[in-house]
Amino acid sequence: MQITPIPCLTDNYAYIIYDNNSKTTGVVDPSESQPIISFLKKKNIKLNYILNTHHHFDHIGGNIELKKIYNAQIIGFEGDKHRIPGIDIGLENNQKWNFGNSTIKIIHIPGHTLGHICFFFEREKIAFTGDTLFSLGCGRIFEGDHKQMLASLNKIKKLPRETKIYCGHEYTYKNAEFCLKYDNNNNDLKKKFEKIKKLKSQNLPTVPSSLEDELKSNIFLRCDQKDLKIKLSMKNQEDFKVFKKVRDLKDSF
Repeated sequence: MQITPIPCLTDNYAYIIYDNNSKTTGVVDPSESQPIISFLKKKNIKLNYILNTHHHFDHIGGNIELKKIYNAQIIGFEGDKHRIPGIDIGLENNQKWNFGNSTIKIIHIPGHTLGHICFFFEREKIAFTGDTLFSLGCGRIFEGDHKQMLASLNKIKKLPRETKIYCGHEYTYKNAEFCLKYDNNNNDLKKKFEKIKKLKSQNLPTVPSSLEDELKSNIFLRCDQKDLKIKLSMKNQEDFKVFKKVRDLKDSF
């Protein structure tokens, strides 16, 4: 399985997925079509599937043109069929779907939007988390609420620790600055930030991250940890209240 991040717009990532054995090719969240077309032409491969994590324009903007050119099938959440242009296959929470020789589990993760899903490749331990979980961050809450978002992040936290996280945007450096402001004694975070700075200096993507790294360093996944609660003067507060405070702090960061 080969996964290639394709920079789109100003800070989006689409991802080309290529199954070497079956030659099946997909793209996750094509915000625009031209960078995808250029890559496919260069590699001389055909697009079979378009996978959308959610309906926002910067994740589906290339759908129609790519479908027109390649006759690719568009995959998304069944509950968002009315908002994902050109959708052919609607999938439900916990449903399994085959991509070439791989099995994808659909995980419904509302909060950023009500119909947001994660595509989890079970054997490969790969998760496309869209705008729900970023490296060192999480998405803004637009359609859902804080409890939904925390529950969604907790679903992702239950995936195998070695899972590679492919998120929708290159926000990692700014996210790291925020995490360090409120979790400044976190040595794992400090080490990760050094790696991020090196990648950024070489103009390389900071994704994928690993779930293990995120559990150690991402403040939004640490709202159940006593050390963080103490730092935020919320020692005996429930996880949800800590998460809400951290998300509110990030919104004004």
